[in-house]
Amino acid sequence: MRSVTFLKNTSGKISLFVLALIAFGNIEAQKDTTSVLKHKNHLQYSLTELREQIDDAANDPNFANAYWGIMIKSLKSGETIYKRNADKLMMPASDMKLFTTATALLLLGSDYRYNTKIYLDGTIEKTKIKGDLIIRGSGDPTISSRFFEGKSTKVFEDFADTLIKKGIKRITGNIIGDDNAFDQVGLGKGWSWDYESSWFSAPSGALSFNDNSVDIFIKPSVENMPALISIEPDTKYVTIINKVITVADTTAEEINIIRNRGTNIITVFGKIHKHNKGITEFASINDPTLYTVSVLKEVLEQKGITVDGYATDLNDESKEVFYDDLLVIYDHKSVPLRNIVKEINKNSNNFYAEQLLKTLGLELYNFGSIDNGVKGCRDIFNVMGINPDNMVIADGSGLSRLNLVTPKQIVNLLSYMYKSDEFSTFYNSLPVAGTDGTLANRMKKTSAENNVHAKPGYNTGVTSLSGYVRTLSGEPLAFSLIVNNYLVPSNLANYIQDMICQRLANFSRN
Repeated sequence: MRSVTFLKNTSGKISLFVLALIAFGNIEAQKDTTSVLKHKNHLQYSLTELREQIDDAANDPNFANAYWGIMIKSLKSGETIYKRNADKLMMPASDMKLFTTATALLLLGSDYRYNTKIYLDGTIEKTKIKGDLIIRGSGDPTISSRFFEGKSTKVFEDFADTLIKKGIKRITGNIIGDDNAFDQVGLGKGWSWDYESSWFSAPSGALSFNDNSVDIFIKPSVENMPALISIEPDTKYVTIINKVITVADTTAEEINIIRNRGTNIITVFGKIHKHNKGITEFASINDPTLYTVSVLKEVLEQKGITVDGYATDLNDESKEVFYDDLLVIYDHKSVPLRNIVKEINKNSNNFYAEQLLKTLGLELYNFGSIDNGVKGCRDIFNVMGINPDNMVIADGSGLSRLNLVTPKQIVNLLSYMYKSDEFSTFYNSLPVAGTDGTLANRMKKTSAENNVHAKPGYNTGVTSLSGYVRTLSGEPLAFSLIVNNYLVPSNLANYIQDMICQRLANFSRN
């Protein structure tokens, strides 16, 4: 049995929640909790009993050095079912995405689409383009393998095919990227410096490609020899240094990725078992604009179109561009916002959330920045009953530890969305307990499975879960469960949140 010495409280006793977890196996793995207190699993109980049960959960001694913020509200009557520190500011982690996606749906609409246009700055003479191609970004995060069946370059290949159909075989100028719709600040306020090469902290940009990351595929070779590594997209924009060794299956296996700061030199190191079928890892890239135009140029050349010039950023060119005078030769429209919001909430995609908040700034104030995005949300927050002066929004994803919101503010947002025309899209974007997204492995085989629609969040010392649940009698509830500054394994916080959700699902006023 795994040692639990570090989970003891000051009196030397181990909490009942920890004992329950230990009884069902490894505390660091999410386990089925159906059997725990199963004699109550289908009993009805009073509101007073429900509140006592939630108190017991939140008073777990393993969180004595932390603090819980909880708000639960009936969406039928407006009654507060339970609250604890509901007006205290807390780090929400990825529950920040609820603010980003809700306001985007309300202000832009679920049918909103991005446009990425390619302009001709020159002339077409028979089989030749004399001049430059300029690809102008508007913040679209979806030019990615994620939406094109694993083929990141599909949009670029389609563009190349349109040129080929017109008989174009050569471009005499450059492939230029215009990213000026957004600011040049790729990383969020308060992001940890050691996140820089991680896929979950990929830089934002008005012109972006493949989630501003590269997919790295690692396969074993012969024992004691370097592994085989390939990437998607297959581009020379990044340099892979292979330090992965193929080892016997009895040897510990581990893969690590580091990108040198400010470069696109990515070192992959570690060990892979010789019978492993393959491991996929991801790394962020530096300079999204150059990444986009470099791969576009490579695709054109792979399709047989000669490019005499180079891939470059418009900001590095001395030319001034007047788009009204240029010919649009390709116009790519993204999937609708409802699909983007679903990706953000189901899979907790930080990059998409950052792009979306800057998009709000662009649409409302003609320039995409986090500050403009936040400024654009203030009025709608007031309508929701949220005082924007009593919160801190540092980014759109929740990766920053500078974000501060209250559980009550989250429940106010959930309550407002419940009555809005965009509720169906918003609700369906949330992970479903035991079914999909980042809740796929939680609350399985319990009364909360397929019932709870909620957004989980995690950062060091922060675990959150906010969303909707229906009680046994069908009463809709909005809830927010946040804990900050704990030292025990995060799965214990998940366990307590899941237990509370089960109690809510089993609650009935009758």
